[in-house]
Amino acid sequence: MPIAADARQMQEDLARFRHDLHREPEIGLQLPRTQEKVLKALEGLPYEITLGKETTSVTAVLRGGGDRRGTAGTAPAVLLRADMDGLPVQEKTGVDYTSTIDGAMHACGHDLHTSMLTGAATLLAERRHRLAGDVVLMFQPGEEGCDGASYMIREGVLDAPGRRVDAAYGMHVFSSLEPHGTFCTKPGVMLSASDGLVVTVLGAGGHGSAPHSAKDPVTAAAEMVTALQVMVTRQFNMFDPVVLSVGVLHAGTKRNVIPETARIEATIRTFSEENRQRMMVAVPRLLKGIAAAHGLDVDVDYQQEYPLTITDQDETHTAEKVITGLFGDSRLSRWATPLSGSEDFSRVLAEVPGTFVGLSAVPQDADHATSPFNHSPYATFDDGVLADGAALYAELAISRLEALAGARVPAPVPGL
Repeated sequence: MPIAADARQMQEDLARFRHDLHREPEIGLQLPRTQEKVLKALEGLPYEITLGKETTSVTAVLRGGGDRRGTAGTAPAVLLRADMDGLPVQEKTGVDYTSTIDGAMHACGHDLHTSMLTGAATLLAERRHRLAGDVVLMFQPGEEGCDGASYMIREGVLDAPGRRVDAAYGMHVFSSLEPHGTFCTKPGVMLSASDGLVVTVLGAGGHGSAPHSAKDPVTAAAEMVTALQVMVTRQFNMFDPVVLSVGVLHAGTKRNVIPETARIEATIRTFSEENRQRMMVAVPRLLKGIAAAHGLDVDVDYQQEYPLTITDQDETHTAEKVITGLFGDSRLSRWATPLSGSEDFSRVLAEVPGTFVGLSAVPQDADHATSPFNHSPYATFDDGVLADGAALYAELAISRLEALAGARVPAPVPGL
């Protein structure tokens, strides 16, 4: 049976598994109940399982049985990744499988990623005889701000088959942006780098009626927020954009009291390594200058988070061919510009060639242009994409291993 049709036979089981994950989301690097569910889904399949030491990650290796597989440690290998963690969001979707955990929700669709990869695990195990190499399944916790990929890389996920994997593929669903069922790709920079900024303006408290006898950090902080936006528009090329958004601005306890400190927290997104490095210099310089002009001190903590997600051009073309081969040209959209979200799958792509594929899980009766986006308490993801995602994961591994094994076979010499 063709792999897409075989995957559709699993649709109801995948949806049930996804709902089970969705009802019980876990946050961060420790996801014991999620790990238990994944292990149960892999039970009875011929995978070599390794559990994380510092996190509740799951690494599963399937040894292929194809004639051109090669010996252990020399066979080609492909990695497929799914993140498993939820977000500290109170769900408001109203679906009948709504989160039962107060203050936690699968608001970014990681429950779909995990379900699709467990589905691919079965599809691949059933086709083990066809695999011309090994497949590594990377079930990762802590994508949402905890850099879980780094933990798994340090613990050896990229070398789990006995050698470094040749290619890596990740997938991410969206609750808006594209019509239902659309796969999205982009060679090169696909997602921005993400950094954090925490600023503490240090002043001297006093009475609100006598600001001259205090050192007011609030007015300086307000000036800093505006100046950061102006700096971005005046010091950086608009065709290599920088996005800076202040999410926290906090000071004081009472309207007639000048506080001692004010706090600013912001997220910074850049689309080139050059601008990322420039921002690390320009932001502290600007903020210290404003503080000095007001006779204040400032503590600037510029936190490097996730690097640029840069996809390999050849691997992206490979993914595009697999997508159109499985689902037709109409299901593929190549983005002209990067998305300003960020991903720790960037850590994997910095180590091995690979690509990242988006998949629209917008409900079929919803307008993708106005649907709530990922991380919203109203973000709703359609189960209908689960089978297609599982099929794509599996076919990426099968076809890429076949190509890798073929490339290793010396061409016959004419006349011999």
